[in-house]
Formats: sequence, structure tokens, C-alpha cells
Amino acid sequence: MKEKIELENKTILVTGSCGFIGYYLSKRLLDEVKGIKLIGFDNMNDYYDTKLKDARLDSLKKYKDFTFIKGNLADKDLVFKTFEKYKPSVVVNLAAQAGVRYSIDHPDVYIESNIIGFYNILEACRYNTVEHLVYASSSSVYGGNTKVPFSTDDKVDNPVSLYAATKKSNELLAHAYSKLYNIPTTGLRFFTVYGPLGRPDMAYFGFTNKLIKGETIKIFNYGNCKRDFTYVDDIVEGIIRVMKGAPKKENGEDGLPLPPYSIYNIGNNNPENLLDFVNILQEELVRAGVLPKDYDFESHKELVPMQAGDVPVTYADTSALEKDFGYKPSTSLREGLRKFAEWYKEFYK
Repeated sequence: MKEKIELENKTILVTGSCGFIGYYLSKRLLDEVKGIKLIGFDNMNDYYDTKLKDARLDSLKKYKDFTFIKGNLADKDLVFKTFEKYKPSVVVNLAAQAGVRYSIDHPDVYIESNIIGFYNILEACRYNTVEHLVYASSSSVYGGNTKVPFSTDDKVDNPVSLYAATKKSNELLAHAYSKLYNIPTTGLRFFTVYGPLGRPDMAYFGFTNKLIKGETIKIFNYGNCKRDFTYVDDIVEGIIRVMKGAPKKENGEDGLPLPPYSIYNIGNNNPENLLDFVNILQEELVRAGVLPKDYDFESHKELVPMQAGDVPVTYADTSALEKDFGYKPSTSLREGLRKFAEWYKEFYK
């Protein structure tokens, strides 16, 4: 059962507000929800080109109902002061060190941001009344699972990267806090999000940067990777619907509280072959004028084996999200990549 939550005239805290998904979520809430006060929290780190984060922040600063806090979630004092001062009703925790491959060489950042930072958020929710904590998990928790589509009922005890292990830890911590302190929490396992103003470490963005320079792009698993690519606007639509429906506080048969805890996949429910994805991307880059019309794409791609920490297929079973929230992504791959290519042309040229 869900507890209906009104977002109007509420204070909402979005961590990672200058990140890719955090920015689009914050902007849409500010555009569409009456009387909202939005607190954005971000450390503005230089994991990727800070020009993108600065552009997102500049866009959000134009809203009078937006307050920005630059800080690190691992700073417990700052997190607690933020909660005590602004008293958020709904918290969306999107701040995290992202990236599977980066975690192989930079484990410390993941423990600090994804484990300690998330623990601090949970502690702050424990001592301050919060109606709903929504947080980002990841499709990477499915690890080497071979059964597709991935269902939230599947066992997820075999992570193949530290990043995945930190995200699974978030789900376990949230469950414990939901059970112990009756905090309504919902985790969202995101599946390969893409779009304009995205993260340069994502494949489609990296491919574009390389193709422009005339470099060769490596397509892993000989192009046989399948990804459930989900356009950012579709993801944001899903998050907002989930924010409005918290797991209900209920007692079990023993009279004790059941943990008000949910987990959902949020993806496209339609995996695309990486090679097809790249072909559509280059067509749209040519169409947008990012690449010349006579670009020799074939000579700039190289099919290579799988990389450590990667999985061959990600594919979301999103039936639970559809049943509980009526959520279904609607953006086709070509439409989404067209918007990315047009944005890229404007931003970088």
C-alpha cells in the first residue's frame, strides 16, 4: 500500500542536484510544483568536466525557490545542519560517486560518498521527521545475473564491481532504517540513463567526443552488449511519481511495524543492442551537423572483448512500477539521441 504525499508547498531536498538526473529532477519540480522550496546539495566534484555541473547550477539558480548548498555528504555536521535548518519533508538522494570502471582504481571515493554519505542521510532522516526518502540504487546490483529481464525479486548477492556493492549496501541500510525507525524509503534501480547535459563518462557521450576528434571508438563484447537505455525525462517522470507514493506504515500479524520499504526497477523495459545504439547515434550526430555528412563511421569503430566489471545485458522488468504508479517510458532511442545530438552541437560548437 502507498501513502499519498502532496509535494505542493513542501520543502524538498535533492542531493546531487547538479548531477545529471538531479538537475533534471530539480528543474522539473521547480517548474511544475506550486509553492515548493527546493534545497539542492552537491559537492561539485571534478569527476567529469565541471563546465556541465556549472551550467546545470546556473540554470537552477534562476529560480527564486531554489537554495544551493555546496558540500560533501560525508560531512555529517553539514548534513544535520541542513536538515535542522530547512526541515525537508521529502528527500531524494541522488548524490553518489557514479561509474563502474572508475571504482576499480578509486575505491575510497565510493566508500566515502556512497556508504558514509548515505548513512549520514539516513541518520538525518532518523532524527528529523521525513515523509519519504527516495534514493538512487542501480541496475549494477544485478551483477552477473543471467536471468533476464532483471526483477526486484531476483537474488542480488553477486556484485561484479565495488560501485554495485555500494549500491546494494544502500538498499540494505535503507531496509534496516525503515524497520528500526519506521522511515518510509524507496530505492530506484536506474538502468543506463542518457540525454542532453549528461555525464561524459557514459558511452554515448564518450563515443561522440572521440568521433569528433577522428579517434576510434571501442565497442565492448564485440557489440553484443545490450543495455536498457532510458531517456532522462522518462526517469524524472518515474521519480516524481514515486516521490508522491511512500510505502505505507503498517503493522504485521505480530503487531510489530513492517518496514515501510520498497525497491523498483526504473528503466525502459526494452534492451537495445550496443551496435544499433551506436549506429543511430552517429546518424543523429551527422543529422545535427556535429559530424560531416561524409563521415566514414566504419573506419572509426573497433569491436573488442568485454571489460572487467561490465555485464553483457541489462534489462529491467518494470511491471511493479507500472502497476503501482502507472509509469511507462515513452521516448524512443532515436528521439532521445536526436535531442542529445542537437544539445551537443549547441553546447560545444
